[in-house]
Amino acid sequence: MQGTVIIADAVSTNRILLKAKLAPWSYDVQMASTGAELLRLVELHPPSLIILSDDLPDAPATELCAKIKGDPALKAVPLIAFAQNDEAEDRIGLLRAGADDVFARPFRDVVLQARVRSLIRARTGVEELNLRDGTSRALGFAEAQTGFAPAARVAILAPDPTTASTWRRGLRSELRTAELTAHSFRQGLGEIAGDVVPDVFVIDLHGPLGAKGLRLLADIRANPETRHAGVLAVLEDGAPQDLAADALDLGAGDLMLHGFDAQELALRLRSQIAQKQTHDRLRLSVENGLRDAVRDPMTGLFNRRYAMPYLTRVIEENVKTGRGFAVMVADLDHFKQVNDTFGHAAGDAVLTEAATRLCSDLRAEDLIARMGGEEFLIVLPDSSNDEALLAAERLRQRVDATPFADPTTGRAIHVTVSIGVAICCVECLTRKRPEESANALLQLADEALYRAKHAGRNQVTMVNAA
Repeated sequence: MQGTVIIADAVSTNRILLKAKLAPWSYDVQMASTGAELLRLVELHPPSLIILSDDLPDAPATELCAKIKGDPALKAVPLIAFAQNDEAEDRIGLLRAGADDVFARPFRDVVLQARVRSLIRARTGVEELNLRDGTSRALGFAEAQTGFAPAARVAILAPDPTTASTWRRGLRSELRTAELTAHSFRQGLGEIAGDVVPDVFVIDLHGPLGAKGLRLLADIRANPETRHAGVLAVLEDGAPQDLAADALDLGAGDLMLHGFDAQELALRLRSQIAQKQTHDRLRLSVENGLRDAVRDPMTGLFNRRYAMPYLTRVIEENVKTGRGFAVMVADLDHFKQVNDTFGHAAGDAVLTEAATRLCSDLRAEDLIARMGGEEFLIVLPDSSNDEALLAAERLRQRVDATPFADPTTGRAIHVTVSIGVAICCVECLTRKRPEESANALLQLADEALYRAKHAGRNQVTMVNAA
């Protein structure tokens, strides 16, 4: 189950239709026909996303948006609003009230589904950052916030420099506090980003060069310097559904489907800027507060001191959300022989390279930590049995595929890894305190690792928490 989506609409057929559109992604869909019912549902269990129509009988959609977004416990929940009229004034009113996006009926299935995916993906990223930040604070390593935020930088990218400059002039009066720059697609990303990376990119996907704009979006997300920047894509009325969906799936944080409108674009940019600043603050808190205290100095990975509180917090979150996850223990095979045969310098090089290989095949939300010696702990949030097994097998192959190199002589060192996997569901977690569950899961993964070693090493073994 990917998360809970609440659909609030006065018309039952609209609710049923939307639920059917979300069915392929296995969302737990709950439905409300009034504003009061919606508020009861979100208070009972904060969802992953809310879809709200502006025709509810007991409260205007703008009022409900403002009330939900004004609640600190619900502020981060993405909210899509449906407006009866596809007019800029209606969209702007709902955006000002706190909606993350606004659609009109009849809506484009592919675009709505892609928008739901992108909003939930973004929220999952924020939850992951908050999880790491909370772990830092629990350990006492978080730094105080300065409260100072420099002027945001917005880069406007269009197929031609005239369009980019026109948009820039139109935005100046609406977004006075931001530094705006205009660029054409002919410029390379390195030239566009310059010495100071923009906080948000606005990409014009109008006309026949829309595909080139998508490639530029992909480059922004792939480049280590720009991958954390916000991206807002602008399309013209009647643009192909696939173009809009592709932009979202490639990593656009927001989408305008009705062409350039300075007022609407400024509203959406303020939201993207605020999100970017929040993400930056959370990342900086983790990076600075934990670097020395909870990092393994050799591999650069988190150490046991960080990993166990983190695993405890993962358990706490999964008890709330009902999602299962996997815990792995990976251990390099016959590592003592590496030290004895090639020396400790070679052993250190193998450990460092093994950590790099393991990291390269994990998702951004996964955790890997060095627990000591040649043993690594890996936590895969929101993973099923099959997904965890596939991930473990990829990691095993990544270590086994290429020999390591002795840094002194260049001799090849063949090293393999055994991996024990423990799968846990929410039913298992509710029976013990989170700290007890963390230790129990680690013990289960250790038992699975022992079976892999006993069966001949260089393999993956899984156990399910009973």
